[in-house]
Amino acid sequence: MTKVNRQTVDLSAYPDLVVIYLGMRVNTWFGIKTLLGLGPQIKNAADQKPDGLLLHEDFIFSLIPLHLGMRQYWRDFATLEAWSRSAPHRQWWQNFLHSSGGTGFWHESYFMGGGMEAVYDDLPVALGFGQFAPLRPARGPMFSARSRANLSGKPPPAVIAETELYDVDG
Repeated sequence: MTKVNRQTVDLSAYPDLVVIYLGMRVNTWFGIKTLLGLGPQIKNAADQKPDGLLLHEDFIFSLIPLHLGMRQYWRDFATLEAWSRSAPHRQWWQNFLHSSGGTGFWHESYFMGGGMEAVYDDLPVALGFGQFAPLRPARGPMFSARSRANLSGKPPPAVIAETELYDVDG
């Protein structure tokens, strides 16, 4: 009988590690074009090795409905947050928030130092945390990942101001 070769990792050099899962789910036929158009752009951006991105992996959640995902490991939240406010991500997010193009998008982040946060946009079904925890509007203090994760510091300006998306008074 062969013994199992068990291994683990020493993450002591990554005290602020952030793991983020992201997914895009096709909701309409038009969404296939949106998803397939964005895929090569995301691959190209990850191949550029932005500061702080340690690893990017792609995978398939389902074929019907088409639901693709990625897992990224970031050195810390500061570099992830900075990249999310820079090109090309900033433009992708602005475009998506104006029109999801027949897709739904989500991410869930997990922090080595503790804490988690998530956002789910234009999804017809609950996914991830949303399958067991109450969903809330991503508005006000829940608008930014930094606030949702209860991280210290003031979030940088949003890619799109909350007031551009919603009537925050009512």
